[in-house]
Amino acid sequence: MGKLLPRHPSPLLLLAAAICISSSSLAAVRGAPVYRADYLVDGNQLVDMQYHMGPVVSGTPTNLYLIWYGRWEAAAQAVLRDFLASLSAPAPFPAVSDWWARTPRMYADQTGANVTGAFAVAGEHSDAGYSHGASLRRIDVQSVIRSAVYAYPDPLPLDPYSGAYLVLTSPDVQVDEFCRAVCGFHYFTFASVVGVTVPYAWVGNSATQCPGKCAYPFAAAAEYGAGGAQPQAVLRPPNGDAGVDGMVIVLGHELAEMSTNPLVNAWYAGDTPTAPTEIADLCLGVYGDGGGAGGLVGNVSRAPDGSAYNVNGVNGRRFLVQWLWNPVRGACYGPNSSN
Repeated sequence: MGKLLPRHPSPLLLLAAAICISSSSLAAVRGAPVYRADYLVDGNQLVDMQYHMGPVVSGTPTNLYLIWYGRWEAAAQAVLRDFLASLSAPAPFPAVSDWWARTPRMYADQTGANVTGAFAVAGEHSDAGYSHGASLRRIDVQSVIRSAVYAYPDPLPLDPYSGAYLVLTSPDVQVDEFCRAVCGFHYFTFASVVGVTVPYAWVGNSATQCPGKCAYPFAAAAEYGAGGAQPQAVLRPPNGDAGVDGMVIVLGHELAEMSTNPLVNAWYAGDTPTAPTEIADLCLGVYGDGGGAGGLVGNVSRAPDGSAYNVNGVNGRRFLVQWLWNPVRGACYGPNSSN
């Protein structure tokens, strides 16, 4: 579970793993919402972010296992791999690793263990044959993971103490509530499906289905703010692919929330774990100073080719990532902030 501390199963972890949760409960868990100009939290609003005594993903390193579901182009895969590598690798400031260190890394559990600062892509599995079809329910994502860890002849490791699983679906794959309500989600696997409890996240490529909802600001917003005005001009994606660069935004969102709330009993605001408001939900659509009101992205950098970004990554990559809720500042924050 992203190696949840302590290293061996604790009574808390075993209790969480034993909880029987129905697929209807899974459907109620909040994912990365589709973009709405009126969604953003007012920076002056009191946010009651609380710790609920559960573990965080704190292992060093945390092993990431990638499941490429559907048909993927190598160039798109390379962008996402480089983003994941950038989470814990040095790059020019402001770097992806700075973004991670200055927000998710600051959260800790009751043992005093902070969220991990090191990730490693420890395995990949290609499911180009659409083993569960091109239309998935939320619970089917867990079956996709099961298929990958039991695949013959090259299964992914089943890694309950130091692993987290990422299911990435190609543009032609439909997922329940994708585009209508969510762009991605995270949760934990059911022992009855996968065999063990491990954290996972799903993110879909919205390039052909709903770029204005899940790849904004690299596509025109599908829903406008007050008065019907377009909130901001479309930005040029830093890696030349609106669908994939949009996935980077959602993937960062889900990794931050999965790491701070892997069993849905750690860090969140709100009264119920079935609909938690997590550290990325509070800052949806904010990428720089001045972001938030009226759907404004905020102040971001421009590359020589005109593309927009706010952090640097490995291999000369640039990315746009949303700001996250900083527990010390009590506000949305990113390393490209002027403050």
